[in-house]
Amino acid sequence: MISVLLADGHDVVRVGVRTVLQREADIEVVGEARTAAEARPLIATLRPDVLILDAHLPDSSGVALCREALAMKSDIRCMILATDADDEVMSQAIMAGAAGYVLKQIEATSLVSGVRLVASGHTLFDPEAAAKVVHNVEERRRMHEVVAELTPQQRRILVLLAEGISNRQIADRLVLAEKTVKNHITGLLAKLGVSHRTQAALMASQLLEDGVVPRPAPPGDNARPARSPGGPNGGPVPPHPRGQAPSQAPGRSR
Repeated sequence: MISVLLADGHDVVRVGVRTVLQREADIEVVGEARTAAEARPLIATLRPDVLILDAHLPDSSGVALCREALAMKSDIRCMILATDADDEVMSQAIMAGAAGYVLKQIEATSLVSGVRLVASGHTLFDPEAAAKVVHNVEERRRMHEVVAELTPQQRRILVLLAEGISNRQIADRLVLAEKTVKNHITGLLAKLGVSHRTQAALMASQLLEDGVVPRPAPPGDNARPARSPGGPNGGPVPPHPRGQAPSQAPGRSR
């Protein structure tokens, strides 16, 4: 007998899934919950074989509850029930250890066979979508490894590229020469394996989202200090020849 616990905030969906599963002689729906808060004690006490979770519960996500459930019972099998095929949610589900990801439009017979499949130790993901997710996961891992090899200055420049600002603006922000910034970017693109700064900016946006690199400080924090107005080209006032003090303003001396 396969024991199943349902957690879905939509009564119609939850009742429909329960009705479909209860027709089967080898499947027993042992409990239901509308929220993650209701589901947690049921998971702990009933310890079901299969947990069918709404991707978006009223007080949490199905992926987050899947992680919690696996911490309570390592051999529990989680199926995420989603409204649409969201690559990001599917990726999170795979990383969380879910055994399946199915749409709420799934046919009754397919849902039943899916429950049996994951209960037997298999996974239930659309092959094409899963392959795309795995590729994205591998690509992210590669980016994380590359970022670990960047110098601190290259990391700073990378996240500033995500803002779409120019080399001159980056130079002002980091108090560097514009040529130095250009050299850093050339080396950065080579390490990232891309040929254009736009590609690097997209990668930086993803890394910021993953929390791999820190977000840049506000522009005012690292802005290039204002130059003194006294000297030529805005530079410092040069010392007076022969160590003499600079002449006073025009006027009769005593």
